[in-house]
Parts: sequence; structure tokens; C-alpha cells
Amino acid sequence: MPKLYEYFGLIIMFYSNEHEPVHVHGKCQGRESKAEIIVLNGTVTEIRYSDVAGRMPLEFREMQHFKEIISARADDIVQKWIDFFVLHKSVRPERITGRLK
Repeated sequence: MPKLYEYFGLIIMFYSNEHEPVHVHGKCQGRESKAEIIVLNGTVTEIRYSDVAGRMPLEFREMQHFKEIISARADDIVQKWIDFFVLHKSVRPERITGRLK
């Protein structure tokens, strides 16, 4: 379960047995939502947010923070996905202490 970021109480991570499309999970106090990052010809073209089956979704403020970090770091997340799932490299988590907007 590679953790990518900590941001305002959110943990942004992959599950180690993930599948395409590229996506990350945002977790906070037992709540969880997901962001799929759609990539066409090497460019992020869309980010789709959804709930995770069987989990309570992130609350409104948590979801705002989740969207902030995913929007700001989408290209980095795609690279970390490739590093971890394709190249089998480890990824280092990052704690972000300031606003990204």
C-alpha cells in the first residue's frame, strides 16, 4: 500500500494490487474516495472522482483538499504509478504542509 502524500489529514495512496486506469485513493478517518486520472498520448486530460464501494466518502472539506492535491500533482501521480507498477520501484511519501492552490 504505497502512500504518496499526506495533505491536511488526508492520506493519498495506491493499493498494491491496483489496476488501470491510473487512480489513487484518498483516506481520512475511515472515509475514502477515489480519483481516476485519464491520460491520452502522455497528457492528463481528465480527472474523475468517485466513491469507493463499501466505504463512507470523504466529507466536503476533505474532498476539496483531495481535489486540490490531485489537480496539482496529477502528472507526478502518473509518474509514481509508472515507477511502482511498471518499473517496480519504490515511491517515497511526501508530507505537504502548505496549501497547493
